[in-house]
Amino acid sequence: MKRWVRRGASFLCLLMVAFTALALIETDEWWIRVLDFPRPQIASALGAALLVLWAASYRARFPALVSAASVAALAWQAWLIVPYTPVWPEQILPANGCADSRQVRFLLANVRQDNRDPEPLLALARDLDPDIVLLTEIDQWWEEAVSTLRESHPETLLKPLSNTYGIGLYSRLALHDPEIRYLLEDDIPSIRARLALADGTEFSLWAVHPAPPRPDDDTDERDAELLLVAREAAEVGRPATVAGDLNDVAWSSTTTLFQEISGLLDPRIGRGLYATFNADWPLLKWPLDHLFASPEWTLGEFRRLDDIGSDHFPILVELCHQPEAAAIQDGNAPEPGDARDAQEHIDEGRDAARDD
Repeated sequence: MKRWVRRGASFLCLLMVAFTALALIETDEWWIRVLDFPRPQIASALGAALLVLWAASYRARFPALVSAASVAALAWQAWLIVPYTPVWPEQILPANGCADSRQVRFLLANVRQDNRDPEPLLALARDLDPDIVLLTEIDQWWEEAVSTLRESHPETLLKPLSNTYGIGLYSRLALHDPEIRYLLEDDIPSIRARLALADGTEFSLWAVHPAPPRPDDDTDERDAELLLVAREAAEVGRPATVAGDLNDVAWSSTTTLFQEISGLLDPRIGRGLYATFNADWPLLKWPLDHLFASPEWTLGEFRRLDDIGSDHFPILVELCHQPEAAAIQDGNAPEPGDARDAQEHIDEGRDAARDD
């Protein structure tokens, strides 16, 4: 019996090691890049399989090679995940004594296009009283179903679509120079706008929802869109925020490069995973919905919210504009070669979009 337990545990270990090794390959191939997502699950499976393997190998021939490879893979997975736990220093500092006039509250929600119950979302908006509501996957039905949001958030920029890439921005802050843009693909819109806090401080907001990795859809266009936005955020010359369903996890090489190019900070670092997808899968969840902020912002609140009938959990993010924080927050600076790597990704994404 122990022999079969050892074999089963060894097979699981080797499978997780293979997944870990494949994810190290620098490629846009969807079937490899999707392995970026379940790193917590891979690490958990590796840890459990190793414990079983060691226990079943008591007084038996110890599978040293399998064990060594598994420990190395587990260490690598853990190294990528640990910044998104409370043991790591917080990348965005907590807000301290923030005046109301310097605050902005965001409610971000992928509504799931075929979800036809808007009331949980509308109840959240009423209870949480955000300044900005950003919705993704809205179609014409959803635009009409949440039309009451316009009463409290009269500034809107909406692009409902039936292809699951509709996007809608509802704001009680005035929108200046708002744009619906198609950065790479002519059926996937994004938003750019300039807003002002109550104290008059202007900031820029980008709202995005690029396509995920999946069969017949590699990540070149997604990566290029995110890096184009990163470059704009770095050059805008005012406080910046980037929000939306990025269809990428916080620890991927693309999101890491996005942060280094943009200089934006991640509120998850030092706090937790706050996994938002998939709300329907108990054991398979990872963070796909994000808000990144420039170093002039501190964090008042960051919460994953209750189920609204979507396959994504919504999140609430409250920021405080405290420009003095920029001198002390651990920001992200481009490393040698980052600009070149970003341009290569952008060129590849543009080439792929032309070929579609």
